Parts: sequence; structure tokens; C-alpha cells
Amino acid sequence: MKKSRPESPLIHRDDIENYGSMQTHQDDGAIVNESLSFTARNAGILLIIYSQFFFASMDISVKLLNGLDPPVHALQIIVIRMGITLICCEIYMTVMGIPDPIAGPKGVRMMLFIRGVTGFFGLSGIYWSLQYLSVADATILVFLTPLTAAVAGSVFLKESYSVKQAIAGVFSLLGVILIGRPAFLFGSLDAVPQGLSDVAPAQRLAGVVACMVSVLGNTGAYTSIRAIGKRAHPMRVMSYFSLWCTIMSSLGMVVFDIPVVYPTSWMWILLLLMVGVFGFAAQALLTMGLQRETVSRGITGMYAQVVFVVVLERLFFGVTPSLLSVLGAAIIMSSAFYVVMKKQKPHQDSAADNAATQK
Repeated sequence: MKKSRPESPLIHRDDIENYGSMQTHQDDGAIVNESLSFTARNAGILLIIYSQFFFASMDISVKLLNGLDPPVHALQIIVIRMGITLICCEIYMTVMGIPDPIAGPKGVRMMLFIRGVTGFFGLSGIYWSLQYLSVADATILVFLTPLTAAVAGSVFLKESYSVKQAIAGVFSLLGVILIGRPAFLFGSLDAVPQGLSDVAPAQRLAGVVACMVSVLGNTGAYTSIRAIGKRAHPMRVMSYFSLWCTIMSSLGMVVFDIPVVYPTSWMWILLLLMVGVFGFAAQALLTMGLQRETVSRGITGMYAQVVFVVVLERLFFGVTPSLLSVLGAAIIMSSAFYVVMKKQKPHQDSAADNAATQK
């Protein structure tokens, strides 16, 4: 008899405890409601696709804020956006009578804390990168997360990780290089997509580094959420994320003496409200969607964001991606698709794949 893999203490089993949802599983592990309609059977993936439109709209709003005079710093944007999300989460949990609306359930509070802190770096990294990269390039770079999350899952959650997945990671690194185009490799080759303001090679490289910080932060956040499983309500997970993002961003503004930019026009106020509302809607839809899908199918649905971003960026900024950016994006997405679609042998901790994840 084949010896089973040792179970990690981080792995959460669905049969231990959850916050009370009634669900059934398909043969592929995806969670679905018992219904024959197409919409009901694919509710998870549809919710995830809807969420990607709001994520793309939020990123466009952040990019527009960066273009204002004076520009709004990334940390201030995070304070406002996550402050709005935190208030909405707490109101919802209080009204619905969810237990422990402030501290969260015992047994997962440390994992919730890790989710909040790592999520802050995931969010701040992408916001900082938007100062120097197009929204499409930044979005594609962050899609390295499925590959790094696979490694983290193997180390901390005892999930399988093959040599082929490692090779896919190497190819994705090549895609990152094609998008970032560091000067020491590409010389004076024009690195700015058509329609984007002039950006120095060093600034573009800084944007790529910020995206890598975002990838690492998202990896920690996704891994901690998968370890939490359904032991915490999705609004509680979102609440911790929002709380620590607000705290750390506020501290960052104080430590680095970043001045607060006050509203100078109705457009300024409207864009900030859009960032907050779009962010909350996107997180809520994504969390609900990934509770109904496996992580692999869910991440596949996330790639719809690339389509939304390219269309919206063309409409608002007239940006056309460069040929090398398109090639790099194709390599990264192909590698990530391979990782998430590759059929793995079922094992006892496959229930961990049903954990809800967020951006």
C-alpha cells in the first residue's frame, strides 16, 4: 500500500469545522449547489469573472489618480479603499449576527493576521507599480502568483509540485524579463508601450520589482487563506485584510512623512469612491466565487481580468501594449494555465483547494 504524505498542521479539513454553508462537490472537487441549471452549476466561475471587471475598473481608477496634480500616494489610496472595505465588512457582520465580528474565531486568528499583513504587501506592490507600468503589464506580472503559490502550497500545505511545474516557473521568469526589459539586457530598446507617458528604464525596473513584491505578498495571503479554509467567514477574512492594510498604510504615511492630499475637485472624490466601492465589490464576488470552485478553476477565471484591463486601458489611456510585452504576457499566461489546469492525483488534503482566496 502506498504510504500517504504527512499532513501539514496548516491543512484545514472540511469535515472539522466551517461557518455553516450547505454545499456539495463535483467529481473534480469544485463546490456547487444541487441544481441542473447552467448558471447555478457555474455560479462560482461566473462570480469570479464578474469580480475581475471590478478589479480592472479599480486599477484603472488608481491609474487615473496617479495622473492627478498633485498625484495621490499609493499608501493614501490604500487607507481610503481599505477603510471603506473595513466599514462595510463590520456593518455586514454586525447586522447578520456573525460571531466574533472584531477578533475573529479562535484557532485561526494568527493565520488571519498573516493574511492581513501579507495581503498589504500584495496590494501596495501593485499600486506602486502602476506609477511606472501600464495596467496591463502590471496585471500580467502579478499573474506569476499561481506559480509561486504552487511552491508555497507544496512546502506549507504538502500539496504536490512537479518538475514540469518548476519548468513552467522558469518560462514565466522569461516572460517577466520580456515585460520588464532591464537595460543591462536590452540596452536602449524602447520599453514604453505606445500611449504611455515617458518612463525611464530604472523607473520601469522599479515597477517590475514592486510587482514581484506584490506576487510574494499575494502568495503568503493565498496560502494563509487556504490554511484557514472555511473556519472563518469570508467577511471576517476580508475584514482582517482591510484592517491591517489600513493600519500599515497609515503607519507608513507617518514614518515616511507622506503628506495627505486633500480633494481639489469632484473628480478626485469620485475616483477615490470608485476605488473603494469597486475594491469591496471585487473582493466580495471573488471570495464567494472561490468558495464554490477549486483554486485551479478559480484562478483560470481570474485571467478574464487581462481582457478587461486591455480594453479599459485602451479606452481611457489609448495604451497599446508593445510586441515584447504581448510575447511576455503570452508566456506567463500559458505557463500559469498549465499549472492550474494540470490534472493532479487526488490526495487526502485536496479539500484545501476549496478555500476562498482574494486579490
